[in-house]
Parts: sequence; C-alpha cells; structure tokens
Amino acid sequence: MQRSGRLIALEVVAILLALVILLPFIMILINSVKDIRESALFGFNLPGKWVFKNYADVYDQANILRGFKNSVLISGLVIVCVNLCASMAAFVIQRRNSRFLQGVYYAFIMGLIVPVSIIPTIKLMGDLHIKGTYFSIIMYYTAVLLPFSVFLLVGFMKSIPRELDEAALLEGCGFFRLYFQIILPLLVTILVTVTIVVMVSVWNDFFGPFYLVTDSTKWTIVLQIYNFVSLYSTNWGIVFAFMVIVVAPVLIIYLLLQRFIIDGLTAGSLKG
Repeated sequence: MQRSGRLIALEVVAILLALVILLPFIMILINSVKDIRESALFGFNLPGKWVFKNYADVYDQANILRGFKNSVLISGLVIVCVNLCASMAAFVIQRRNSRFLQGVYYAFIMGLIVPVSIIPTIKLMGDLHIKGTYFSIIMYYTAVLLPFSVFLLVGFMKSIPRELDEAALLEGCGFFRLYFQIILPLLVTILVTVTIVVMVSVWNDFFGPFYLVTDSTKWTIVLQIYNFVSLYSTNWGIVFAFMVIVVAPVLIIYLLLQRFIIDGLTAGSLKG
C-alpha cells in the first residue's frame, strides 16, 4: 500500500512537470489565433475573436517555402553526413584495439564538453572561402553533432558480436562490403535515434545560420521568424502562427518516433 502511494505521488509529480514543459507550447498555440492587441498580452485565455487569418498571413508575408526548402536541404545533408561518418568511425574505433583510435575516441568525447567557438569558426571559413555557403553550414553542423553520435554508436556497436566480422571475412567479404551489407543494417535502431536528434538540433537552431550564413536567401525556417520581429512594432499573432508552423513538423516526427529515441539512447549509453 505504501509503495502504491509513492508511485501515485511520482506520477502526479511527473504529470505536473510535463504540464510545466507544455505551458510554452500551449501559450504559443493559443496566441497564434489572436489579433495584434490580444496576442501582445501573452495570455493563456482563449481569444475573444479567433483570427485564423494569421496562418494565411504567414504564407503571404514570409518566404516560408524558401525557408522550408533550406531547412530540409541542410537537415537532410547533415543527417546523411553524420550517420555515415559517425557509423564508420564507431565501427573502426570499436573493432580495432589501437591506442591511436582510443585517443581519437577520447577526442570525440572531448567534443561533447568543449563549447563551440564561433569566432575562430567564422575566421576559418573565411580563409577557406566557404563562408556563407550551404557547404559551410553543413560541415559546421556535422562537426558539432559528430561527437554525440560517435559516442552512441560506439556503445551500441559493442553489442554486435565480432564473430559476424570474422565469418564474413573468412567468406571473402571485404571491409566496405562488411560494413555496408552486414554492420549497417544492424545499426538501424540507433541510426534512427541519431537521425531524430540531429534533425531536431539542426531544424531548431538559430545561432548557427545567423552567424555563418550571410545570404538571406539561404536562411533556414527558424531565421525567417526573425523577419517578423521589428524594434518598434510586432504582430505577435503572426509570429506565434509562424512558430507553430515551424515546430509542428519536428514535433510530429518526434511523437511518432519517440520510442526509437528512448531505445537508442538507452542502448548506446548502457552498452558504452
């Protein structure tokens, strides 16, 4: 009976904490259908007049399709680069007992701790003449997200028996064929986790494109919100409607695939 009471108390606390986390989303959703006066109050009350026209104004006033195209392009290419490079690195690091590769692994782990220095990054991109290009922002995100991905994949890779490698090599399988046809299909669960984490990180990031992309035609969807905010007047109803449109795709994907995130994170951390 006492244990049951503790479980109920923990469930109540968990529900309350979940509601606290959901409050900003609820506020954004409610204020996205208010007029300019009511939305400026940032209240939780239902609107006196439902203004669904805010969503239509977003499409009329913003380059939303261009922003979505840029976000999809950058997110998609970063996902491919991170998954490919991280899985290959994790395969080599975990399968070969080498001090050099252990040092490489620890260097990746340090990447989880050391913060990104934006000024040297901008200077390096300027020296390489790639500043402001799609390539520069894709390489930036790939470098930032590789350490976490390698950490998860190395831990998960330990659960794959080495006997598979030995049997494949005895049958005449080369290393690249071993990786692509045998190892890679076994990493689907953890790669789905990495994909979602990378997508959410890239899609919702503001500072990376803001500092590294000077051409507004290459701005992501998050940066398009910045165009709605001015110093003197802001129609927060339209801004909130834009936020809902931006967050909705990632939120839907996260809710549909959250089981893979939990399974992948648990497998990668516990086995590492």
